[in-house]
Amino acid sequence: MESELSVRDVLTTEYVGVSESDTVQDAVTLMREEHTGCVLVVRGANPVGIMTEWDVLGLVAAGRDPAETTVGEAMTAPVISIDPARSVTDAATIMARENIRNLVVERDTELRGVVTQRDVIAAAGSFQATMTPPRTTDPESSAVADQDRGDERLAATTPRGELDTQAQLQPNGGDEYSTQGVCESCGSLADELWDANGQLVCTDCRTV
Repeated sequence: MESELSVRDVLTTEYVGVSESDTVQDAVTLMREEHTGCVLVVRGANPVGIMTEWDVLGLVAAGRDPAETTVGEAMTAPVISIDPARSVTDAATIMARENIRNLVVERDTELRGVVTQRDVIAAAGSFQATMTPPRTTDPESSAVADQDRGDERLAATTPRGELDTQAQLQPNGGDEYSTQGVCESCGSLADELWDANGQLVCTDCRTV
């Protein structure tokens, strides 16, 4: 059985860092150049906050000028971190609980990187693909599956009354059917019907 993926397997080690004194405008320019949705705010080697595209949208919606606002004013702090040995499922749980999209990855106060919601989703899809068994190519199994699908299509297109009649017409040895029904030849109600040249007929019509 495959072991569960850990944060170490999916984290992004090459994060983009800025300082608290940088302007939001400069940070956004950097985010655009690096094609990232967030920047890590560091003080020396220590992460003190994170600024995401959502923080920037909130700033603009509030009517504040990104060129006149520092990252320190717009960032989300403190950062929420996770150990690299934790599972990807744990990371997803924390993100959902805290309503965030990024986690700082730390081990013994040492910054290891960032794991994003996109990293988690991509990892989950990749892991699921490796766990999904391949479709069978066995001819006999395929034939059975095709027959089952054929029966389902027949049941879906056959009127209910006709299905009930078919369910009752079970051979009782030979060509006699132990059911009451209408003779397809004379139209009379009969206690027993017989198969004659592909028609269900009463005893009188069978002897004609």
